Amino acid sequence: MHVQEWLETVPAVAVYALVGLVIGLESLGIPLPGEIILVSSALLASQHGEIDPVVLGASATAGAIIGDSIGYAIGRKGGRPLLAWLGTKFPKHFSEGHIATAERSFEKWGMGAVFFGRFVALLRIFAGPLAGVLRMPYWKFLIANVLGGIVWAGGTTAVIYYVGIVAESWLKRFSWLGLVAAVLVGLTSVLVLKRKAKQAQQQTQQAGTVAAAE
Repeated sequence: MHVQEWLETVPAVAVYALVGLVIGLESLGIPLPGEIILVSSALLASQHGEIDPVVLGASATAGAIIGDSIGYAIGRKGGRPLLAWLGTKFPKHFSEGHIATAERSFEKWGMGAVFFGRFVALLRIFAGPLAGVLRMPYWKFLIANVLGGIVWAGGTTAVIYYVGIVAESWLKRFSWLGLVAAVLVGLTSVLVLKRKAKQAQQQTQQAGTVAAAE
């Protein structure tokens, strides 16, 4: 069963709770499909009046901020042994190479890595725990965490919700042509920030490789 089809079978309050929980656990450091759940829920909200997009966005934002904060606390307490343990549990996500790349991003970009990390799946998982391990001052982490959570969770909800509204309206008027155009506009808006964040990550990785070679 498709994620959106399954979400249609549960009450609105359960959708809010599920979105907040999944995104919170992902931000905490557990590899989960937080973005898929959020996008599916936002599309569902555009089609069914029972789900309030404002409450949905608030739930996603709260989950992102709280999850990252818990991840920061765990990382600060657990230190590098925690990353080694996570590597044994989730080798695909917490390999030594991924950890090194994320660490270089933090060393170069600091608060920016926490903020833009929201838009990159790998950094979204790493941000909280790694910021704690590297002992980033909590006030810096909190500012970037809150701003990133609002822009990513709230922004994604708003963009996808309005894309769904426009797509439904255009679909009635222009059939599939309107739907395709609306979806492309929405995806472009979401992917722009993702691309910028990914470019920043690649630049950091290249800089680290050059430094190691020297």
